[in-house]
Amino acid sequence: MQKLASPEQAGPIAVRVVEDDRTATSKEALKQAILDNLFYIIGRTQNAANDQEFYSALAYTVRDRILAQWLATIKDHATHDTRIVCYLSAEFLMGPYLANSLVNLQLEGPVREAVTELDRDLDRLIEQESEPGLGNGGLGRLAACYLDSMATMGVPAVGYGIRYEFGIFHQRIDDGWQVELTDHWLSYGNPWEIRRPHRSVEVGFGGHTEAATDSDGKYSVRWIPASIVKGVPYDTPILGYRSRVANNLRLWRSEATESFYFDRFNSGDYQGAVASKVFAENITKVLYPNDEEIQGKELRLQQQYFFTSCSLKDMIRLHLRIGRPIEAFHEKWAIQLNDTHPSIGVAELMRLLIDEHGLDWDKAWEITTHTFSYTNHTLLPEALERWPLSLFASLLPRHLEIIYEINARFLNEVRMRFYNDPARLARMSLIDEQGERYVRMANLATVGSHKVNGVAELHTQLLKADVLHDFYELWPEKFVNVTNGVTPRRWIAVANPEQSAAMTRKIGNGWIRNLDQLSQLEPYADDRAFRSEWSKVQRDVKVRLANYIHKECDGISLDPDSMFDAQVKRIHEYKRQHLNVLHIITLYNRIKHNPNLDITPRTFLFGGKAAPGYFMAKLIIKFINSVGEVVNNDPDVKHRLKVFFLPDYSVSLGQKIYPSADLSEQISTAGKEASGTGNMKFSMNGALTIGTLDGANIEIRDAVGHENFFLFGLTAEQVRQKQVAGYRPREIYESNAALREVIDTISSGHFSRGDSNLFRPIIDDLLNRDQYLLLADYQSYIDCQDKVSEAFRDIDQWTKMSILNTARMGRFSSDRSIDDYSRNIWNVKTLA
Repeated sequence: MQKLASPEQAGPIAVRVVEDDRTATSKEALKQAILDNLFYIIGRTQNAANDQEFYSALAYTVRDRILAQWLATIKDHATHDTRIVCYLSAEFLMGPYLANSLVNLQLEGPVREAVTELDRDLDRLIEQESEPGLGNGGLGRLAACYLDSMATMGVPAVGYGIRYEFGIFHQRIDDGWQVELTDHWLSYGNPWEIRRPHRSVEVGFGGHTEAATDSDGKYSVRWIPASIVKGVPYDTPILGYRSRVANNLRLWRSEATESFYFDRFNSGDYQGAVASKVFAENITKVLYPNDEEIQGKELRLQQQYFFTSCSLKDMIRLHLRIGRPIEAFHEKWAIQLNDTHPSIGVAELMRLLIDEHGLDWDKAWEITTHTFSYTNHTLLPEALERWPLSLFASLLPRHLEIIYEINARFLNEVRMRFYNDPARLARMSLIDEQGERYVRMANLATVGSHKVNGVAELHTQLLKADVLHDFYELWPEKFVNVTNGVTPRRWIAVANPEQSAAMTRKIGNGWIRNLDQLSQLEPYADDRAFRSEWSKVQRDVKVRLANYIHKECDGISLDPDSMFDAQVKRIHEYKRQHLNVLHIITLYNRIKHNPNLDITPRTFLFGGKAAPGYFMAKLIIKFINSVGEVVNNDPDVKHRLKVFFLPDYSVSLGQKIYPSADLSEQISTAGKEASGTGNMKFSMNGALTIGTLDGANIEIRDAVGHENFFLFGLTAEQVRQKQVAGYRPREIYESNAALREVIDTISSGHFSRGDSNLFRPIIDDLLNRDQYLLLADYQSYIDCQDKVSEAFRDIDQWTKMSILNTARMGRFSSDRSIDDYSRNIWNVKTLA
């Protein structure tokens, strides 16, 4: 604080304190800080600045109020005798920072007043923020929720990842087809990050190794890379809610160690003069979509090794700087592998400990296995990463040597436990020897970690029983479950201010930090006045979404009194968006047979991106839009059904959709979805769920009450039995008249402007293969949807069910997930 006068100078006159405009939170101080940042950082006056420039000034103002807590937290990490969690993830889908930071700082009120008095609209400024598209979906968004919760709960943590120059692509819909556009998220800069070039590290690729034995008989290996790039960190503070803790998110950008070679330029080799710069910058240029085929993608392996190596070297630097011996590395650091993407870290830490710091193998392995833990996020075999041995050897020759040694020692342990079982050895080996040889990254992560967790109770059971069954039999004590969760700060407080205010009026705002307090809402489900208030709030939120869509999507009108039926997530066959479309066509056919049919009006909302190389997923998007084109324009329908695909799904758009939904579609094939987090976001915001017994649906159903969940479909065990017995989908088509009419209507070209071949790949797959059992679940799904329609007619009872859904979702907070990790895996103490 700066004082205008001391008490002695002022005499009897009261002392007026001038607040520091970098930290003060009064309305007047915030106004002055915004104007100062606008002038001195952005270089604009108030009248000349556009909304984007004004947003940047506001963002710097808010960031200023985080920095003191951030620097204090970093100091605490170094000085306190507690472990630090390092969350390694190839994706961090953080979402926009401004609105979330205002909630966590509890500054929205004074900031809104300050901005209003400066003749700007806060909501409009929030919309100016370019969302960092640094994740494909659930995996990256989960990482973001966990960072929020770790900061809120005071868990010492650092998030490590990649600062992709271009994030997940922007999606445009042209004639119903997805078109991918470059995501220029950094076009206007990023006011939330700070570049730290003095903390850069070097990372090698390729080359060869040289082995030697010294005079004492000690064996050592030296890796001589063919190329070296520089990893430059960019830091972003992640502030907790009312915790005064701001953990760090450190994202790495790849740069050349020497960006221009004059000797090559002078000799006429103009391309060679900048070749190293091009190679280096390519590594962090773009984020790969999840469903792209990864076999042979050298760049993706480079990305994974790059950020993992940078992060481990950063941890070791910090560890040694605070005066701790390298032998105690695992006592200070707990590294969580978010899926298999950073699993090369097991071999890299071994290399650093042995080759760079001179430890023997046994000590290095003890440190490594006590440091790492591994979260598996998939039950799909094709999603378990594996790399061709030839690619691995050319890119990371020393690491392959280390993996061979890990494998040899590991398989000896397996032989001792399971005598004369070569098939088991082949399944568990880190090297897949069948046909072309591959390195199995999930096996490496499992062997190199002290804990392995699934992300829902069913998922963990299936890991033990199937995907990692052999490893579970060897090390049952390694396997634990941590059901996913989502942060209530972003997904209720920020996304749904209307509902948040209604809940806070009844139970206070303690639920924002302790979501279990939502249970206090439960008695109000029987309060007619509160049900009326809740229903009005939900309609107001639907109107907000309808207005947004009308403005942003060519004047499309949605009826807020219809049921908003939403399915927004990555487009994939196992998530079965096309089963949802089969239901739409079933309703459409009913109307065509009886144009005066009394049905519950529905607005079907879809959103999600298909990987650019995933043909069937892109065809499903076209299928949704083509059916919508017919249904929305058929005069017989009379607006009782509306189908709309919202383009360019993102965190920002999700914040508008989740609060607006009446019905949440969680209809993946049982046993295929690891957990899901969209199902949690919808339920927290009061949507009812129609779903299978898959992923976290099971736990959500148990929590909210079976009577408040619309269940259909086969169980995971029934799916397995049907596939083992020889599933014949065409027989279902031939025996079910309604389904046959749906399929035949599609085949006729009715939804494809007469082109009977456009959707032939979908039809052929459903009738001849149907890997995800849409036809097997079709009738159960249709019958369940009829129950949904009937239930929605009693809006008072529906509202009661909605309140109970929200009230009973406390355990699905990411705060609870982080508490589970802290107690059962990381063994960390909080600083808050």
